[in-house]
Amino acid sequence: MSQQPSYFMAALCTAGGIAGYVRTRSLPSLVAGVGVGVLYGVAASNIQGKGKYGQETAIAASVIMASSMVPKAIKTSKAFPVTMALCSVATGAYYTKKMVEQW
Repeated sequence: MSQQPSYFMAALCTAGGIAGYVRTRSLPSLVAGVGVGVLYGVAASNIQGKGKYGQETAIAASVIMASSMVPKAIKTSKAFPVTMALCSVATGAYYTKKMVEQW
């Protein structure tokens, strides 16, 4: 059950990267979106299969996504950056809480 936020973020980041590329031909958007989406996918897979470092990987992906989207959301106030910033911060907080509970 704990892997579902990572699967959601994997799909959201990948779709966002592809949409950014299609709309503006931005190769960095494609690489970043798919790259972070893959990180979230690996995290979800590790969490689901009881592998190592699943929650840590999800937190790292959340930090990467939030560090790029929060400033963009503040600067532009557009819907997509705000949504991505909020989702990445919420996902990072969720997995941080999960890790603290395990300790």
